Amino acid sequence: MEPIKITLTTTFFIIMLGLSTQHKHLMLALMCIEAMMLTLFTMLVTYTATSLAVSHTPMPIILLTISVCGASLGLSLVVATTRTHGSDFLKNLNLL
Repeated sequence: MEPIKITLTTTFFIIMLGLSTQHKHLMLALMCIEAMMLTLFTMLVTYTATSLAVSHTPMPIILLTISVCGASLGLSLVVATTRTHGSDFLKNLNLL
């Protein structure tokens, strides 16, 4: 079971590195965040499968629900930004 945990942790940190170097498109940054959430979901499922605790069983579903809500909010922000600014380039936005 340890190689799976090491692989998932390495995947999470690689995606985090990709998110920190992503400075061009808003959509690609949101896709990195979504991949991080899916990696966290997989980690949580493997943890609850090995721990056999009944109290931890609904946690992956709760994380997946929050992730879906965040993804829909991010997609609506991308659509609104594209309609107002013409593209999803982050350098076109005045974030400060």
